[in-house]
Amino acid sequence: MAKKATSSTFDAKAFLATVNHGRSVSDYRKDDVVYLQERPADAVFYIQTGKIKITVASKQGKEAVIAILGPGEFFGEGCLIGQPLRLATATAMAESKVMRVDKAEMIRVLHEEATFGELFTAHLLIRNSRVEEDLIDQLFNSSEKRLARTLLLLANFGKEGGPQPITTPINQEMLAEIIGTTRPRVSHFMNKFRKLGFISYNGHLQIHSSLLSVVLRDET
Repeated sequence: MAKKATSSTFDAKAFLATVNHGRSVSDYRKDDVVYLQERPADAVFYIQTGKIKITVASKQGKEAVIAILGPGEFFGEGCLIGQPLRLATATAMAESKVMRVDKAEMIRVLHEEATFGELFTAHLLIRNSRVEEDLIDQLFNSSEKRLARTLLLLANFGKEGGPQPITTPINQEMLAEIIGTTRPRVSHFMNKFRKLGFISYNGHLQIHSSLLSVVLRDET
């Protein structure tokens, strides 16, 4: 029996924009929880608009921000590899519109639609690369460099139209959690970046391309 052919009319973007069997869209306000750590993992999520913060908490109550995700990104994909419970909490950082794709529906479309499989694989490769870069950043770079890199990423530096103003409220305590340092250190470097013209405040935090010089600077 011939293997079922992939649909030539499948539109991955339309799939991720429309509600249908196994797919639903929800609106989240700032600080609304999408899912909680240690709750059942039974779906994959896709951000249509807004920003989502991924945090992990230890048994001692310590919390750390491990990712900040924006439009066009997936999260919660651990359920596809048999992860029974969520390893982290996902929270909206601003008004967000998020699609929920049931695990069974996600597996079906990955198996049947090569176009979607390519899109999702590209996402996984980019995410894996980001994790590796974050690890190298933590191991070998100073907190000043880590802060500069985080600000550039938040401003979508390197993407079309970037760097863009950071409109999502992100305080210095959160930045300290992301880069693994203290809030006073973040405050010190933010003031330094502002005085050097690398960042500015005009209603929103504006990141300038010149901040890249901090990331590229050799340390001795």
